[in-house]
Amino acid sequence: MTTTTLRALPQEARFRGLFTYLAIACLGMWVAMSPLLLGGFRRTDGRAEPGNLEQLCIAGAMMAPALAAVVVVRWVERRDGRLRDALALRMPRPWSHAVRWMLAAVAVPAGLTAVTLVIGTAAGVYPFGGVSWGGTAAWAGTALVQMLVSLPLFFGEELGWQGYLLPRLAYGKGGRARPVAAYLGTGAAFALWHLPTLLMGGQYPGRPWYVSIPAMVISCSLALPVFSWLRLASGSVIPAVIGHAFVSTASVSMVKHFAEPDAPLNPLRMSLAGWPGWIAMGTLVAFLAFTGRLALPAPRSTEDEKDEKTEAGTPDRTS
Repeated sequence: MTTTTLRALPQEARFRGLFTYLAIACLGMWVAMSPLLLGGFRRTDGRAEPGNLEQLCIAGAMMAPALAAVVVVRWVERRDGRLRDALALRMPRPWSHAVRWMLAAVAVPAGLTAVTLVIGTAAGVYPFGGVSWGGTAAWAGTALVQMLVSLPLFFGEELGWQGYLLPRLAYGKGGRARPVAAYLGTGAAFALWHLPTLLMGGQYPGRPWYVSIPAMVISCSLALPVFSWLRLASGSVIPAVIGHAFVSTASVSMVKHFAEPDAPLNPLRMSLAGWPGWIAMGTLVAFLAFTGRLALPAPRSTEDEKDEKTEAGTPDRTS
């Protein structure tokens, strides 16, 4: 993972950048959601699909973290070089590596969701409605299209969380790795950024804020290392974007598709955002940590990046 020039940044500049990033990202979320908040919108049904206004507000909110990252990198940190390098917005190389990690970004969340539904069914909290292979194939095609259509919006989120915030929290003075601070700090910020939607029942329809907020913190703290693993192992935010897009679109529709048609859906008991999902994700995160896959690589400085570009014959130009 390229961590940009953290060693070269004064401590005050790093704190100023982090504060500015979080302020812009969170303010952007509140502003984008203000039409729904002021209109008294509440989501009470887990099967309800968002209307046009809700979709527009969600789209605006999801672009806020990327906007915050760009502003901070360009005008607070005042980094030279290409913006896409600073935020790891590049295709993994070689192509075989890229294909492998993009497939993993779909397969891993799909597997986690399937395990979640098995746990929920075994515990008697998920109303499993059986499998129709023709219907499942049709669902898979629709889910894939929905995920691809929404993919640009998830770049809006992950350029902020994985591209900017995670590397800034990952290293302390002298380049000392801080994995716990990186994962828990980014996960908590990611969860609390959702506060306006949680107050409206977005992720947990019909549940009060004192239930939904802690549940979201747990969910994000467990999901974040999975996205970070995809980003670390591939050296790019793109697999993390794909994984996040699957979790927020295909995984949600997967829960609905395999449930009995008229059964009420409770995300706290039936999805990655509920306790069966916490078991599934927690097991994977424990495995990744135990096997060293969540270890943070040494940060690279500007000089390291320039040397690599020179050796590759790539001119050092700004974007």
